[in-house]
Amino acid sequence: MATTKRIQYHQYGGPEVMRLEGFEPTRPGKGEVLVRVRAAASNPMDWKIRGGAMKMLTGRSFPRAMGHDFAGVVEAVGEGVTRLGVGDHVLGAAPLKAAGAFAEMVVAEAKSVVKKPADLSFEDAAALPTVGVTALQALIAKGKLQGGQTVFVHGCLGGVGRAAVQIALARGASVAGSCRTTAAEDARALGISPIVEFDFRPTALGRRFDIVFDTAGTLPARTARSLVKPCGRIIDIVPTPAKFARSALSGSYTVMITQPVTTDLEEVARAAADGTVRLPIARTVPLTEAVAALTELERNRPPQGGKLIITTG
Repeated sequence: MATTKRIQYHQYGGPEVMRLEGFEPTRPGKGEVLVRVRAAASNPMDWKIRGGAMKMLTGRSFPRAMGHDFAGVVEAVGEGVTRLGVGDHVLGAAPLKAAGAFAEMVVAEAKSVVKKPADLSFEDAAALPTVGVTALQALIAKGKLQGGQTVFVHGCLGGVGRAAVQIALARGASVAGSCRTTAAEDARALGISPIVEFDFRPTALGRRFDIVFDTAGTLPARTARSLVKPCGRIIDIVPTPAKFARSALSGSYTVMITQPVTTDLEEVARAAADGTVRLPIARTVPLTEAVAALTELERNRPPQGGKLIITTG
């Protein structure tokens, strides 16, 4: 029987610690599903976790697997799982602590997995879970977005930023954003206006926005406060202890960690299927070439242009 492969590491560190190795997939437990992965998508959090940035949560047990977002076919279901069945085509996200999507097989909580729309490819589906649900929860659950409001997205062409722009526009909001000057045309094509550079002077945009969404986690607090309306909301998705402290003390500022909510993932999947949310794919590589591709992505940080997708054949 062929060995099941996944990308894992035996210590926290840089891209050099990644290995494509054999492993024994576990049977799904209560409330879990085992999925044969067809495609997986990279996110910056993958290498942040591998670098040890979240070791207080992820612990010190090795080897540790990599990757969170995936699409594939259900291989087995655990006790209590009735919404999904063997053979279902699905998309979802592996648990933050366990990870494991950069693999031929992955175990995930059923609440973080939904059926894939038939007209959505495995590659396009894999690109959705983390960025789509993060954007949706930031704008709707935290930002309380309403039609006719104004939104500023810092990092509007990243994965979360692009999803947020499309979700906001679909709900009748107007969207401004920041991106590299060289990418301004792409931002304009999405319907973003006005468009500013990352190091913009906020004076001209002062107090214009109901929601300021910092997808990069780099917008200075003073700048964010100068952009938002008096009763508006500032949402940050790159948590630090200092940001959590600020969030606890401020009624307008929230630092958010994405939660696995089945209905949110279903909504994102529907939006992708009907074309409301489109996330570009920059490169697709087989699992056997994924360590090299992930290393290049992390070290060189090429201009934003879409997701790296890993396929298993």
